[in-house]
Amino acid sequence: MGGCRVIGSGSIADPADALHPAESDREETDAMLARPQQPDFLPPPRIAAPGHALFIDFDGTLVPLMDRPDQVRADAELIDLLQALRVRCGPRLAIVSGRSIAQIDRMIGPIAQEIALAGSHGAELRYNGVSTSPPRPSGLAEASAELESYAVEHPGLLVETKSLGVALHYRMVPARAAEAAGIVRAIASRHGLLVQPGKMMMEMHGPGSDKGSAVAALLERPALAGAVPVVIGDDLTDEPALAVARAMGGIGIVVGGDRPSAARYTLADVGAVRGWLWQLVEMTA
Repeated sequence: MGGCRVIGSGSIADPADALHPAESDREETDAMLARPQQPDFLPPPRIAAPGHALFIDFDGTLVPLMDRPDQVRADAELIDLLQALRVRCGPRLAIVSGRSIAQIDRMIGPIAQEIALAGSHGAELRYNGVSTSPPRPSGLAEASAELESYAVEHPGLLVETKSLGVALHYRMVPARAAEAAGIVRAIASRHGLLVQPGKMMMEMHGPGSDKGSAVAALLERPALAGAVPVVIGDDLTDEPALAVARAMGGIGIVVGGDRPSAARYTLADVGAVRGWLWQLVEMTA
């Protein structure tokens, strides 16, 4: 892999007793975005791996978003990058994704066994070969069936069933965004599930974790003790992790920078993220 790549342009809280879980989750997200945010993003600093721990989102950060989640592919350059980061960062490298760990395993292959993974928005963790995962939320199967019934009547909507959640994607029919969000909230309310908004999608899942809690849990591992967290993500679902990085004096990088964020820094797109990470590899060599 020689030469430096050029950088491109540019915990979910417990539901309150007086609120239904879906309503509580919405208020938590709204409150997070209402807090004072960095008014102007900066280009991220150049850093070397020693002393830092990397927590990187997958879709929209390491790979481009697609109309359908099953269209996303991990290309050869990404695998090379992950392998190089693993050599430079050792155990201080993690992918923190809304996908399940099983999905990430299939997408990136053997390298997945060599890095830490947080899946299902932090509900699943695997570190040093040891996995932890909560039970599948009660009511999820029924909620998923209701969502499928709704989607089949509205072409362009896509239901993605996950190990610990179910998501409704409306990227192909953005005009249905408000209607789709209302349907998801209503179904979640009936089945005691939380709602997680994201880019052109709404997801239902159980309470108890988010990407911020996953980053905090991984930072408690002995090999990560004292590490400065570097969190990179593009979506609302990444905000809890970006907030953890900020609170701990770390580096939060939002991809795109087109919305309020707890992050201080921004990179334009997936190509820019990969370019910045290649710089880290080369500065650490």
